[in-house]
Amino acid sequence: MNVLITGAAGGLGRAMAVECAKRGYNLFLTDINAHGLQSIRLGLERQYGITVATKCCDLTSSNSVDGLTSVLDRHAIRFDMLLNVAGIDFEGGFQSIGREQIVSIVNLNDAATLRITHAILERRRGNKPFYAVFVSSLASMFPMPLKATYAASKRFLLDFALALRQELKHENANVLVLCPGGMVTTEDVAAAIDAQGFWGSITTNPLEKVAKKTIDRVLAGEAQYVPGAFNRLLSVLGGIIPRRIVAAAIHRRWNSTQKKWLQKQE
Repeated sequence: MNVLITGAAGGLGRAMAVECAKRGYNLFLTDINAHGLQSIRLGLERQYGITVATKCCDLTSSNSVDGLTSVLDRHAIRFDMLLNVAGIDFEGGFQSIGREQIVSIVNLNDAATLRITHAILERRRGNKPFYAVFVSSLASMFPMPLKATYAASKRFLLDFALALRQELKHENANVLVLCPGGMVTTEDVAAAIDAQGFWGSITTNPLEKVAKKTIDRVLAGEAQYVPGAFNRLLSVLGGIIPRRIVAAAIHRRWNSTQKKWLQKQE
């Protein structure tokens, strides 16, 4: 199986690459971090004996994605699976984050994901089954004050993935949307989770476990995966309680949490 993974140089993308390598899949990894790509390529090839190709790419740039697809076409590379992992967020309220940082969240999480997905759907391998994963978030299920842009960008991915799944059903393809809670992907994320205390720990899931179960579930034809029993309960409650009440409750919690996190960064 040939798999393309975005955001593959670290965090969940790296965990997904390791999980696919364990299964003997051939990988094409892309990320904006060229050094990180080189490091994971060498490690996976040495440990698992699979074929790993990499291409540094800025998914927010149409020209950069065109450069990636030209490599694919030059070598006639076609895919059985796409794992859309690349994403970004910044801590702080809407007005406390720079304007271009706010826009970059939507550019990468949404526009760039659409760009690479469209390109790879045109490069599926024959009539074989095709699988696509979109990494949304538990935050996509709630109005999230102080993480408003991020949560809304992930809501877009949730709705888009479920809709695309229906479009592709007749084409022997399955789309799954992953909606995880917290995951320790960087030191900053770890600090943010730690600042949440009990709520941070109970909603956080191990990267390796999430990666394994995500691949299992998309291959099984499932549509949505929320890791963790407590997170699944929260997702149900989020659909029952009026959204304005949810927004007020989340604001109270995140207001104190972000203050703690920002104090640790000073």
